[in-house]
Amino acid sequence: MPAKILVVDDEAKMRRVLQMMLEENGYKVDLAGDGEKASNKIKQSDFDLVITDMKMPKKSGLKLLREIRKVDEELPVIVMTAYGTVPTAIEAMRAGAYDYILKPFDLEEMKAVVKKALAVEKLLRRSRYLQEELEAKYQFEDIVGKSIKMQEVFKLISQVAPTKSTVLISGESGTGKELIARAIHFHSPREKEPLIVVNCAALPETLLESALFGHVKGAFTGAHRDRRGKFELADGGTIFLDEVGAMSLNLQAKLLRVLQEKEFERVGGTGSIPVDVRIIAATNKDLKKAIEEKTFREDLYYRLNVIPVYLPPLRERKDDIPLLAYHFLRRYNQELKKNIKEISPETLELMAAYNWPGNIRELENAIERAVVLGKGECLAANTLPLSLANGSASFRKTDDNLSYQEAKKEVLQSFEKRFLSKVLSKARGNVSRAARLARLDRKNLYQKMKELNINPKDYQ
Repeated sequence: MPAKILVVDDEAKMRRVLQMMLEENGYKVDLAGDGEKASNKIKQSDFDLVITDMKMPKKSGLKLLREIRKVDEELPVIVMTAYGTVPTAIEAMRAGAYDYILKPFDLEEMKAVVKKALAVEKLLRRSRYLQEELEAKYQFEDIVGKSIKMQEVFKLISQVAPTKSTVLISGESGTGKELIARAIHFHSPREKEPLIVVNCAALPETLLESALFGHVKGAFTGAHRDRRGKFELADGGTIFLDEVGAMSLNLQAKLLRVLQEKEFERVGGTGSIPVDVRIIAATNKDLKKAIEEKTFREDLYYRLNVIPVYLPPLRERKDDIPLLAYHFLRRYNQELKKNIKEISPETLELMAAYNWPGNIRELENAIERAVVLGKGECLAANTLPLSLANGSASFRKTDDNLSYQEAKKEVLQSFEKRFLSKVLSKARGNVSRAARLARLDRKNLYQKMKELNINPKDYQ
């Protein structure tokens, strides 16, 4: 696809000369006779490069450049002027101009500067994209949330991650406890060392003990050789013990020793093995109740619960449902080679009214099913699981002071505002970048921000 260039100059002859030269070299060109018109065009369309005169009526090239930098830090701008003083050149470069060309200029010189500017712009955007992908993979992965409760969780992660402290994550099944554990590990000084995940509820006691601590040859039937356990594999790194409340009292005592003495013994072994490992545990059980029932050791609980992290169920953070829904929509669009761009208002309403007993995992499964069954560019309500639709039936009993249509409009505007706020926050107020992240036309994004009274400067 050819690069799109905006040429801004109050001299029609200069605009025409540049247009002919650029189009001959395969570029797509748009023209503006002054800075005001150029500003409107930039709000309505995406450009790969702007070439602007410095001195123009209504709005100067320097003012236009500064406006561009407020919404797009990456868009290269080449400034032309016949008033080539050193102070003017310095001012333009300080304002963020990519390059500065004096009139009259050689067309070959302009051609070379344009080519170089577009090459740099492409590399810069590619580098930024790869960095965002890297951050998404190793920073918070699928942890999505704008609600106050999730912001508190994010803040706690950032404070806890750099330390060595043991963490206990509690929350219902499907709330994303493993994702929190991964975020803590990859934000810690141990990030280059292994993160070992163990589901304590998935194995019987004998197998779990061997899995955690390893065994020596002959320790039990089938132990044909020495085998290292998860704690040895995690040495120097982090071990995540999911559903730690499912551990037997015998294994709890051995885990307590690791926490206290920083050592353990293999099954059937006699020598102690020192280990340097950070422990992050998680549970969907009420461990205080388990202590009262004598199924969980009180001393182990206090060793694990140095830093408690509570993950709220989805029904307590419904503001995040639209963000999560679009997050999973993008994922399964990519995996299933679909091109579903929107989620219908009715679908969002149903999801908002449902209590999600399976939490985020259930929401993800529902979106995957909907993408598989969906047709066209909009995710329809009839693609959702029947249980979800039935569970949301009470939604239509809205506030007596609101008609259904008014309630529907209010809900949708709330969802849209939170979604755009999330995108703008990630883009740090850069509207062009936000439009790309949201997969929206920049003109439509400006219109939507105006309707919802959103100011991108609030997110810079």
